[in-house]
Amino acid sequence: MDQELSLRERKKNKTRQLITDTARELFTERGFENVSVAEIARAAELSETTVFNYFPSKEDLIFHGLEAFQDQLLAAVRDREPGEGVLQAFGRFILAPRGLLAAADPASGDALVSVSRMIASSPALAAREQQVLARYADSLATLLAEETGASLGDLTPSVVANTLIGIHRAVLDYVRQRITAADPADPRRVTQTLQAEGRKALDLLAGGLASYGAGPLLATARPSPAPAREETPPWP
Repeated sequence: MDQELSLRERKKNKTRQLITDTARELFTERGFENVSVAEIARAAELSETTVFNYFPSKEDLIFHGLEAFQDQLLAAVRDREPGEGVLQAFGRFILAPRGLLAAADPASGDALVSVSRMIASSPALAAREQQVLARYADSLATLLAEETGASLGDLTPSVVANTLIGIHRAVLDYVRQRITAADPADPRRVTQTLQAEGRKALDLLAGGLASYGAGPLLATARPSPAPAREETPPWP
């Protein structure tokens, strides 16, 4: 029974890989919006129904595995060491090289450039990515609310979660801008600079934002606000 199950799983994984490889090749050649699921199915010699059984939407052909990433992200926060803050655990996880960025072979570097350019040039994929990030923020906020015993209506878990996912969004943008440049950067160099710049940003958040942007030039360049009229208080 175990051997039969293992064989079935191997066949499913092989079919899943065939679909994603075929889709990526067609998307790279013609653009995401210009390729239909039916065309992917024909090229892979499968039925369209089979493709949808593995991937509920065309966008999932690019963003597959995101649920697993979300589980790993939440686990990194949930299973942090006693006394360790959420920011430290999240930062360590998000700055760790993984996937195509961590691979050393040239083929993986080419695939990373291809996927990055595809997402950057596709409104549908860009919109889906924002939906995914919003879902990450909601899941993380729920976890933080549970851990801290936040009351219903407490804004803090949501603010913290969206700040952390904002770091993730910035990391994605940082990598994509350098990978998709006219002269693409070496993924290994991108990883090194990302970790250095990411730690600098995390240190800023850890220290607080109260003094950020409050330099003397900025402070003196702005005119002083007019005094509030006493008969019109700023708050009810």
